Amino acid sequence: MNEITVTFLGTGTSQGVPPIGCNSEVCLSKNPKDKRLRTSIHLSYNDKSIVIDTGPDFRYQLIRENIHDVDAVLFTHEHRDHTAGLDDIRAINFNHNQKRVPVYCHDRVLKSLKDQFSYIFMEVPYPGIPLVDFNLIDKTPFSLFGKEIIPIEVMHYKLPVLGFRIGNFAYITDANYISEEEMAKLVGVEVLVLNALRRTDHISHFTLSEATEIAKGVGARQTYFTHMSHQMGLHDVVCEELPDGIDLAYDGLTFTL
Repeated sequence: MNEITVTFLGTGTSQGVPPIGCNSEVCLSKNPKDKRLRTSIHLSYNDKSIVIDTGPDFRYQLIRENIHDVDAVLFTHEHRDHTAGLDDIRAINFNHNQKRVPVYCHDRVLKSLKDQFSYIFMEVPYPGIPLVDFNLIDKTPFSLFGKEIIPIEVMHYKLPVLGFRIGNFAYITDANYISEEEMAKLVGVEVLVLNALRRTDHISHFTLSEATEIAKGVGARQTYFTHMSHQMGLHDVVCEELPDGIDLAYDGLTFTL
């Protein structure tokens, strides 16, 4: 089976939407598409379940989407809004006969995880820690459950972040620069996911207009924007402004390609 099913577990920025204590129009909206958990996606293919990034909302995201198993985790980078939920892999271990879950990340990310989750790496492990096996990746393509994964290195201010292309699907979050060499990896994608934080300039994220121009250049059949703050505006209003084939993603959005 060549199909890939993609589910947006979260499409919000590091504070989520609404952030604590905000009374903006977006944060008071009754539209569920204006409520955004921290950014993460779930991929399903060849009867395998893969998550890209495990943010602070990871536990609730799996429960909400009725996902009972995870066969692999891919990390884009080490920021806490993308890694803080790793401990909740314990439930997967427990519910599946102490199954160990492979994790794929850059060496720099692994070093950060050792600081964030030092108890996972103790010589004498504490009972009940997450059972994970780390696999180091860089920009070199690798195989995962019968499909080639092509890492795409983007820049998040001065921090390298990995996006991923899997078949005709590409996922890029937390970026404000993509080199020509890495852009070439996007040629021919059918569905592109790209970060777009807000309308105004930001030091480490694409704005809505910047992301729109990149999407036009890639020319995917469909582009979805993710990692959005409450400053982006109301979901339905912004989508009306965007060109055909370019939309804001929302939590729970699912499609198959």
